[in-house]
Amino acid sequence: MTTVEYAIGTVVAAAFAAVLYKIVTGDSIVSGLTNLIQSALTTNW
Repeated sequence: MTTVEYAIGTVVAAAFAAVLYKIVTGDSIVSGLTNLIQSALTTNW
């Protein structure tokens, strides 16, 4: 690959990472993961 292709690939990867970051740090995802972890750590023996 040429330098331009590497540059384009890097920009696309950074944009994809930014989109994933926005999705994962959304309120519904954070609260869902929190509930999942709390339910996994709470056991009824």
